[in-house]
Amino acid sequence: MKISMKWLADYVQVPDEIKAFCDQLDLTGTGVEEVDRLGDTFDHIVTAQVVSKEPHPDSDHMFVCQVDVGQAEPIQVVCGAQNFNQGDHIITALVGAELPGGIKIKKSKLRGVTSNGMNCSARELGLGNDHSGIMILPEDAPIGMPAADYLGIGDTVLDLEITPNRPDSLSVVGFAREVGAMYDIDITLPSRELTETDELTSDAVAVQIPDPELCPRYTARLIRNVKVGPSPDWLVERLAAIGQRSINNIVDVTNYVLFELGQPLHTFDFDALDVENGKATIIVRAAEEGEKITTLDGAERELTSDMTVISTPKRAVALAGVMGGLDSEVTEGTTNVLLEAATFNQAHTSRTSRNLGLISESSIRYERRVDDHDIDWRSDYAAALIAEVSGGTVCKGIVDEWPAGDTPARELPLRVKRCQQMLGDDVPVEFMKSRLTRLGCTVADTEDPDVLSVTVPTYRPDLEREIDLYEEVLRLYGMDRIPSTLPAGRGRVGVLTPQQLIDAKLHRTLSASGMNETMTYSFAHVDDLENLRMKEDGLGEPVELINPMNAEQAHMRRTIIPGLLRSIAYNQSRGVNNIQLYEIGTVFAAHEGSKKPKERRKLAGVLAGSMGVKGWNTDPAPFDFFDGKGVLESIARELALPKVTFRALSAEDAPHLQPGRAARMLSGGDEIGWIGEIHPLAADAFDAKAPIVAFELDMNALERNARPARDYVDVPQFPEVARDAAFVVDETVTNEKLMQCMKSAGGKLLEEVRLFDVYRSDKHLGAGKKSMAYSLTYRAADRTLTSEEVDKAHNKLIDKTCRATGAEVRG
Repeated sequence: MKISMKWLADYVQVPDEIKAFCDQLDLTGTGVEEVDRLGDTFDHIVTAQVVSKEPHPDSDHMFVCQVDVGQAEPIQVVCGAQNFNQGDHIITALVGAELPGGIKIKKSKLRGVTSNGMNCSARELGLGNDHSGIMILPEDAPIGMPAADYLGIGDTVLDLEITPNRPDSLSVVGFAREVGAMYDIDITLPSRELTETDELTSDAVAVQIPDPELCPRYTARLIRNVKVGPSPDWLVERLAAIGQRSINNIVDVTNYVLFELGQPLHTFDFDALDVENGKATIIVRAAEEGEKITTLDGAERELTSDMTVISTPKRAVALAGVMGGLDSEVTEGTTNVLLEAATFNQAHTSRTSRNLGLISESSIRYERRVDDHDIDWRSDYAAALIAEVSGGTVCKGIVDEWPAGDTPARELPLRVKRCQQMLGDDVPVEFMKSRLTRLGCTVADTEDPDVLSVTVPTYRPDLEREIDLYEEVLRLYGMDRIPSTLPAGRGRVGVLTPQQLIDAKLHRTLSASGMNETMTYSFAHVDDLENLRMKEDGLGEPVELINPMNAEQAHMRRTIIPGLLRSIAYNQSRGVNNIQLYEIGTVFAAHEGSKKPKERRKLAGVLAGSMGVKGWNTDPAPFDFFDGKGVLESIARELALPKVTFRALSAEDAPHLQPGRAARMLSGGDEIGWIGEIHPLAADAFDAKAPIVAFELDMNALERNARPARDYVDVPQFPEVARDAAFVVDETVTNEKLMQCMKSAGGKLLEEVRLFDVYRSDKHLGAGKKSMAYSLTYRAADRTLTSEEVDKAHNKLIDKTCRATGAEVRG
């Protein structure tokens, strides 16, 4: 949210030193994203006077002017405006100026005549919507004065990061209250005198709310005989300072009150509303499925039943809390205005806004909650201001539908000593009282001198518990003032949990494998699994968010891989091709019978490109399945996982992976996860370039099977004996099957089996056959083996392996 310091100064004394003020805001929880000095944008723009005005020799609508800009000699400016004369005082942008919208003023030639600047209209200066001609200043306007100084628009604007739990700070008055609490100073609330006619608003307007859940409170006022036109300069300048364009005096007032008081408003052309029983009738209801409305931006939008509309008995005229309808907007021909001030359901407003892609200043405030108390006062204030700027008259009274009625303010106890213990310092009780009072709370003593009774204002929905009051006291007192102390207690030693120890080993191992840790969103698109081609078996039902950030992140993720693929695509699109990323994060699934989703921790990783870069004599090999498998084997070694095996995954079991390049990882009989090369169609769906190796492991399974250390094996004292064996088998026989058979048949003497060659030849082996050659190591721990012992064990191994797999020994 943008805050004009000049506007803020109307209600609270602001510090002179902006940097110190911004630092203090950061310490109290309001981030300052940017400081914009408005006068700087009007550099090289000055007040001036037209010395002469002659027709352009080669144009029938432009003029060649000599303009006095306060320099030694007048400058020549070619101008196409028709509304000025010789002697008029104007505003001129000199060469080097940059106007709002990025227009840079340079020395140029217009139809052969040199122009050294530009005479400006209000729209070109960003001060209004009028571009019918240049701005004409009063006759006593000085010459050569910086335009920012003359117009009084030299201002400092802060772009603030307001957290979602602080809707009260989304207004100038609300922020002034925060500043008053920070510096313990008084604030002044805005006020305007309202004059009403004898005609009753209730005689001409009726409001109906069939479902109070959609609209807790709705008020309407009638203002007659308005004249729609340009806003006064002070109003235009206030809105321009915070980046809002002036539209007309009626709409500008609603925007002004929105930013000043935090109350979204809407104005209808009263005469465009449908009449029922002699009254213009407003109905706040749920939209009908498929109902259509043309909004103020000219787009026709199809609605769903979970959206809320403002309607007449015949048609919808606005999207509640989001945007008005085109056929009831205030135009230059409007003479009577219906003013709406209301509150709407947060979830419905958010859903309407985001599903339709219409995020407005109003919807942002309704999503965070607009206080339904004092709406009538805010409506009175806005009505008085509309009458002031438009010459209209305000009808007597207000139509106020408030089905639930006034709700009592929340009362919370504040135990002073407990608060001091929690904060770690003896914060004075008077400080607590004064600062909470500045925030709008009512603080009273109780019979217990250690307990204060705090009544929380309704515009602070975030103050729900006693501990929330402690937080308010702490942030205003300043965490930097709390002394650093060690926790009380003797003999306390901090240790890492088993899970933390395993996480640390994983981070070290993955880092040593050349991978980089990343963090992706826990939110996912509803189509992520479909785009990934991953089966949903075992992943659970998706968890849908009630209030998503956007339509692309409307669900909680059930796998980490889509986020990592997007990271790969992001890097590849920017010329980074060698990418190795991993993430330890949480995935979510709906849990039947529970309001909370089921959460599981996963370790996921992706490898794309290659490990090295192209050299003068080498081309690095791209990552493949075995590179990823090597990473998992490193993890298995460091965590001492027992009996680790990899079993092939079929295309039916893992359609998101390349057939023949996919496997599941097991430790004993416990499935740890999967690894494989992402299917090219899946990679294309995320705009990533294949080949990409990916894996995803279950952290619970890793923690179940991890051991604190590997088994210790003595350094061998006796020599090994090596033998080779080559088996001719069917293509369906896997290396895993042969390895299992050999290890089982080899007994205690077989120390190691290693595959070193795979050979295929229809001519020499036959169709559908392959030769797999192994190096086998035999050793005894207590003696040197004889050739006879090794031959006996080796022949037994070959015989059992051939019988178990149908293999033949290749000579």
